[in-house]
Amino acid sequence: MAYERLRPPQETGSHGSALQNHEEPRPKNYKKKLITTSVIIVFILIIVSVVCAGFHQGGAGAATPVGTAIRHKLNQVISNTCSRTRFPDHCVNSLLKFPDSFTASEQELVHVSFNMTLRHFTDALYTTSSFSNMQMDPRVRSAYDDCLELLEDSVDALSRALSAVIASRNGNNRGGSTQDVMTWLSAVLTNYDTCTEGFEGVSGAVKDQVMEKLKDLSELVSNCLSIFAASGGDDFAGTPIQNRRLLAPVSDDDISGENQDMDEENFPKWLGRKERKLLNAPLSEIQPDIIVSKHGNGTVNTITEAIKNAPENSTRRIIIYVRAGRYEENNMKVGRKKINLMLIGDGEGKTVITGGKSVFDNLTTFHTATFAATGAGFIARDMTFENWAGPAKHQAVALRVGADHAVVYRCNITGYQDTLYVHSNRQFYRECNIYGTVDFIFGNAAVVLQNCSIYARKPMPLQKNTITAQNRNYSDQNTGISIHACQILAAPDLVAANGSIQTYLGRPWKKYSRVVFMLSYMEEHIDPRGWLEWDGAFALDTLYYGEYMNYGPGAAVDERVKWPGFRVICSDIEATKFTVAQFICGSSWLPSTGIAFLAGLLV
Repeated sequence: MAYERLRPPQETGSHGSALQNHEEPRPKNYKKKLITTSVIIVFILIIVSVVCAGFHQGGAGAATPVGTAIRHKLNQVISNTCSRTRFPDHCVNSLLKFPDSFTASEQELVHVSFNMTLRHFTDALYTTSSFSNMQMDPRVRSAYDDCLELLEDSVDALSRALSAVIASRNGNNRGGSTQDVMTWLSAVLTNYDTCTEGFEGVSGAVKDQVMEKLKDLSELVSNCLSIFAASGGDDFAGTPIQNRRLLAPVSDDDISGENQDMDEENFPKWLGRKERKLLNAPLSEIQPDIIVSKHGNGTVNTITEAIKNAPENSTRRIIIYVRAGRYEENNMKVGRKKINLMLIGDGEGKTVITGGKSVFDNLTTFHTATFAATGAGFIARDMTFENWAGPAKHQAVALRVGADHAVVYRCNITGYQDTLYVHSNRQFYRECNIYGTVDFIFGNAAVVLQNCSIYARKPMPLQKNTITAQNRNYSDQNTGISIHACQILAAPDLVAANGSIQTYLGRPWKKYSRVVFMLSYMEEHIDPRGWLEWDGAFALDTLYYGEYMNYGPGAAVDERVKWPGFRVICSDIEATKFTVAQFICGSSWLPSTGIAFLAGLLV
């Protein structure tokens, strides 16, 4: 996120802008990391080759010569397909370079676009990983590490998306839903944006070479997403794309009305019945796989060691119980391969995961997170995530989540600027307390916060508080922030300021920023205008900001902004699109977590 916009332009910067550059020795584990990355890339290339062969044999091959008239006709198919994209010329040129495209139908071009995009990302990852031995100062190294991690995540997401599309084409009902594919492609675009933003404000050979390899990748993914969306989805005046057609066959119960979104225990159906009990079960009834204790009466002494000991790609829930205490460690991260991991603490304020990294440490905002999770199925319960850097240190993340199907339950998330980074994929927060000042809930996940208390704190002098900064950068992304049945409150230090500090519901970080507040209580600290500009008229006609039946002294809409993209939502149908059931398809995965949730608008 940019520094507070009240500052002169020359003092502002994007998330993780450079402050100082100093030389650092190369970490010892880079050779191991490079070898691991190379193995991943070779494996992906083998998958892509097999998929290409299968597609070629399936009737999309170009082994036989194509006559001029036929080629013109087939090019028209490509032109028609690309006309639906944001970058049509780039779409046509890229597809014409791919042999299988000449004999492909419009539906087959969906597969071709996925395959081509995956190849380009795999090549970018392979080349970028070879730069690891270059000398970099700490700030550049931070941005480079971000890009390497994000490219690896993107190759993985594109591989899953391509496999889902191919499986569907072959009649396999285990590939994944349209919403899954849309989510993974949206995450890849977000990864790209995060990677490139990390290099803003720095210069040098590493940046130049990485940027060269990333050139045109966002256009490829954007076009891929548009082509896929056009093949089976639509949009509703800026609200989430509703893809009722699934790639995998489902029963009528899976796509029926709101009443089918809840089971007899009032839990959503996206989590298994066994796991459904975990989130509300007393600790005495839970058998953890790993116990963390600072006092030596556990399996391990640190959270980092516990995560390292957890198996990769686990098909069952791995439970890490973190006993009461303050845990300040480096690199606390649940990586992409650590799936189905659950952290349980002794309660908010008792089990505290803390840190003080900020962009003043020559780190990107992405890298400042006290705790980060990207492994799918991540769950956290009954603990505090804290960044104590303070308002003067600007961007300083307490919790960053990029895990798909992530749940954070009964947790405190505490910081100032950029407290909670809802980076990407699908996330759900329930009964959490979130504290911050500037842009303190930000990112580009498809996320619902429900029954949470959101506290604005006292910022630095001349700063304004902004609760959200959502960075949806492409109109086809199925992302946004939905704040449902929450309390929007002033922290005690802000109350003491006696109304001298303005607090806004959000501001648009990117062009298609999307945020809704629904059925939430708002205290009087919310400015009557409701929302704040990011930079003049930027995004005011392309964003989607909505308010639906909120209440309290700060909820009056009479004096709200008159932007083209802002609306007071009057339709229950439109509001329902931002609920757990529809916005994050929560009824298909939340039940197995065991967390109570509201699938629709009302109980």
